[in-house]
Amino acid sequence: MKKFFGEFKKFITRGNVLDMAVGVIVGGAFTAIVNGLSNFILKPIINWLLALVLGKDSLSEVYTFLGAPTYLEDGTIDLANSIYIDWGSFINAIINFFLIAIVLFTIVRAFNRIKERNEQAKKEWAENVPSKEDRKEMKKQGISLRDEEAIAKFMADKKAKAEEELKKAEEQAKIDAENAAKNSTEGLLKQILAELQAKK
Repeated sequence: MKKFFGEFKKFITRGNVLDMAVGVIVGGAFTAIVNGLSNFILKPIINWLLALVLGKDSLSEVYTFLGAPTYLEDGTIDLANSIYIDWGSFINAIINFFLIAIVLFTIVRAFNRIKERNEQAKKEWAENVPSKEDRKEMKKQGISLRDEEAIAKFMADKKAKAEEELKKAEEQAKIDAENAAKNSTEGLLKQILAELQAKK
């Protein structure tokens, strides 16, 4: 029994279980917000437009009856005993789907932008903050760690040197690729063919 409760405690305190619980609670609250937006703001506007176009009072009255509808004693349609297609509920479901999709898209988009900005800021910070090796090199050169201008110049020089080395490496790789192409069988055959044509 003690082992069971120990395992249960370990399971319930795991991060992903707590994250999932928070997600479910927030998702329920989020659904209530979306439903409120749909029911109290957008649907009245859509009902008003439908009343102008179709002459119906709301989406709840948009039906297509399959066969003759049955009527109650007071002359109203008995929906419980009639066979019909409820276009209003279908349109409501489509509206809710698009609302949820749009809101989720904007939330995910905002989080992705924040994440990209954080990553960019971390990258810039990492480029501008001297590493241990940089600090040792600055100490050798007599640069004080409190002199911001000297540190900025050192980091700019380091970046320029790294770009220059990268450019040299790319040029060397290009030369090596050209030499490899020349030394390949196909390259040798082309050279031989060019020399033979030149002798003619």
